[in-house]
Amino acid sequence: MPEGHTLHRLAKLHQQRFAGGVVRVSSPQGRFADGAALVDGATLTKAEAWGKHLLHHYDSGLTVHVHLGLYGTFTESPAPLSDPVGQVRMRMIGAGKSAATLYGTDLRGPTACEVLHAPEVDALTARLGPDPLRRDADPERASQRIRRSNRSIAALLMDQSVVAGVGNVYRAEVLFRHGISPQRPGRAVTAAEWDALWADLVALMKVGVRKGAIVVVRPEHDRGAPSYAVGKPRTYVYRRAGEPCRICGTTVAHAVLEGRNLFWCPTCQPA
Repeated sequence: MPEGHTLHRLAKLHQQRFAGGVVRVSSPQGRFADGAALVDGATLTKAEAWGKHLLHHYDSGLTVHVHLGLYGTFTESPAPLSDPVGQVRMRMIGAGKSAATLYGTDLRGPTACEVLHAPEVDALTARLGPDPLRRDADPERASQRIRRSNRSIAALLMDQSVVAGVGNVYRAEVLFRHGISPQRPGRAVTAAEWDALWADLVALMKVGVRKGAIVVVRPEHDRGAPSYAVGKPRTYVYRRAGEPCRICGTTVAHAVLEGRNLFWCPTCQPA
């Protein structure tokens, strides 16, 4: 599933290409036909992301909400677009404020693609925790929930109502970078440790937005051949179960926590 930096990167791109201009919206697949008709021909005023949710705000007061889930993807290209290929849930075509270049984007396979009214948008964002990539994020909200909880810090970081946008890669890697066991209860994470975790998430996810890739391994630790398939992020522990830790050589451990794979180094992240 795409992590938060991917949605923020998409929001930034859609803001640049479509905001301030009239957008033609359709649903070649048909499953979003009613929703597309509500916003077709309206002006996109703002594209933004909150965690793993993409929001397209229109001057009509309506918002298109997209959650990519496991299989959702946007395909971007200059217009005119060719005939739709595959199950295109939503197609957008517009030129934005500049009207210099016409762009299009096709959305396939999302978990959610729906039109929301303002109160529904408010309800959605109210359910989400602070997003490290948003300027209005309040990390203290997350801190209070974490320090009151007996759940593991690994589970809390993946809970979108606690912190929005963090996925399995950032979860595993930021805990390794700070030497914190993923099994440690939230209440045992100090305020100073949380402040350091949050600051690192902000920095790492900003790099993800800028580069379009997850970069978590410090240059001095990035030695040797890639540990798994080309195109996957270089990591300290994520998807490196059974391999030696880049720092101490201990075998990277693996477990399943709340249905998600968990990776850590038992030496660098002692219980």
